[in-house]
Amino acid sequence: MDNKNIHAERLAALREKMREHGIDAYMIPTADFHCSEYVAPCFKAREYFSGFTGSAGILIVMQERADLWADGRYFIQAAKEIEGSGITLERIGEPGVPTREQFLKDHLKEGQTFGCDGRCITKAEGAHLARVLGQRGIRMDTSLDLPGMVWADRPALPSHPIWLLPEAFAGESAESKLARLRAVMDEQDTSCYVSSKLDEIMWLLNIRGNDVEANPVALSYLLVTKDAWYLFVQKSECTKEFLDYAAKIHLTVGEYEKFFDFAKDFAFPGNVLLDPNFLSFQVYQTIRENLEKAGKRAEDCVVEVNSPLDYMKAIRNKTEIANFKDIYIEDSAVLTKFIYWLKKNVGKIPMTEGSAAKYLDNLRAQIRDYIELSFGTISAYGPNAAMMHYEPGEDGGAELKPEGMLLVDSGGHYMRGTTDVTRTMSLGPVTEDMRRSYSLTANSNFQLQDVTFLKGSCGMTLDICAREPMWENLMDYKCGTGHGVGNILNVHEGPQSIRYHQRDAADLTPFAPGMTISDEPGVYKAGQYGIRIENILLCVERGTTSDGTFYGFAPLTFAPLDRELLDVNVLTPKVRELINTYHAQVLEKIGPFMNEEELAWLKAECTAL
Repeated sequence: MDNKNIHAERLAALREKMREHGIDAYMIPTADFHCSEYVAPCFKAREYFSGFTGSAGILIVMQERADLWADGRYFIQAAKEIEGSGITLERIGEPGVPTREQFLKDHLKEGQTFGCDGRCITKAEGAHLARVLGQRGIRMDTSLDLPGMVWADRPALPSHPIWLLPEAFAGESAESKLARLRAVMDEQDTSCYVSSKLDEIMWLLNIRGNDVEANPVALSYLLVTKDAWYLFVQKSECTKEFLDYAAKIHLTVGEYEKFFDFAKDFAFPGNVLLDPNFLSFQVYQTIRENLEKAGKRAEDCVVEVNSPLDYMKAIRNKTEIANFKDIYIEDSAVLTKFIYWLKKNVGKIPMTEGSAAKYLDNLRAQIRDYIELSFGTISAYGPNAAMMHYEPGEDGGAELKPEGMLLVDSGGHYMRGTTDVTRTMSLGPVTEDMRRSYSLTANSNFQLQDVTFLKGSCGMTLDICAREPMWENLMDYKCGTGHGVGNILNVHEGPQSIRYHQRDAADLTPFAPGMTISDEPGVYKAGQYGIRIENILLCVERGTTSDGTFYGFAPLTFAPLDRELLDVNVLTPKVRELINTYHAQVLEKIGPFMNEEELAWLKAECTAL
């Protein structure tokens, strides 16, 4: 059976369940019970019903139609993957494309019912939908997991042993982090903090798991009071080492499946602190019902803030910074070895997008404290690179030829930190248009990397530094410029980000020394090629004058740019100087890792422009 018929049958079965339960429109987001960006196979319901495999997108199903919302990273990929399914692609941000809320208001009538699994949306989104739809007299039911009623062979919840992150790598004890959290609770006049956000729970406790591919987290819920803290995880994941550690730090461990029962009956000692942009709607609903049962109003007792743990986690301590600097040099050296191997062998030995990715993955796995990849390696040749998050399929993808360009976005988790880097390489003859686009991307990348800015600046302030060379040429890339990078956690980490438009309140988070951020502008031309250059930067202090304190960025990534793709006539004079300085650093830092042949090539690549 082809994909078109498979997904048509699955949608038909879902619609039957919708009729049985009186649901007129059902929403399936890309999320687990913790509103994670990347999810385990058992949570990939949107992919199961639509065929779209991207990491972000929302499907809304009605009896007569189905619509998929995807952002600019996935326009090309989503259109290709849902072709023939009868699903309409809604390109987020494009002229005339309605928001999900507007779509629901336009297509549902008073008295009809909208449904979704409340465990898979945030409190903020659930409250917003309830308010918007309620104004139209549309009922909202978040109690039903309709995909689970249809998906007969749905994979089980992932379960892997929890492991401890030694303080030698964490740089701070869990007890110290807990004290900092409780200080914030005191400042907010609250007695309890509740979280369902996996990476911040792992960070707080100095533990890790393996329940989401390439994201070392364990499915869990957290509840902290002034004199106790509770963690709910699957019993099958609790090793003796972890339980001994929990006892040592006086952490009460409960069973994952019993969290909602616990939260339903827990006697909250005072006001409750939570982040509505990460806490699941169903957790909030349980807390609200608990408070109401005790004669309290959630509006009076719940204090909503941007997660204090998320902000603490984003600022690297001295140990983490030292480890990041160390691992990024080794990781950059491995990537550089791969680039040399690629250029030397393309056209001489059989090679595909997939086999090239595996070669790089194997090199990375040889680094001494390697854990796993930080995401599936993106290896995209020619037109495939115009799809920002493309991955070669099981067939290995496109054959690589000694012409055009290959984009590779990759990274790894190590005990010393998490890496993420993108380079676009020429494999042979390229067009002048390709060289111009690559050089504009280099202008964008280095303008941001070199910026000095006043304390208090956020990503919305800085994004213009990267986009200005593109905008000057009436060009743009339909994605953000930068994201935070976790420490053996999510490769995409907030709250810091760099983009020109506000997506949520956390985007206004000011930069602070110790934060890590990606710098990854690009050019993506559908059906032709894609280009991205990505370095990871560390926010550092530049100095203080009578006008204030100034910050800037220092690169952690040290891998050469592609000399054959650089057009000195397109590069600005300042960027030419910056690239020359950067290449001198590349040669100094990773040269010692190269063999004689690789070093000779690297010296030529790093010769001043």
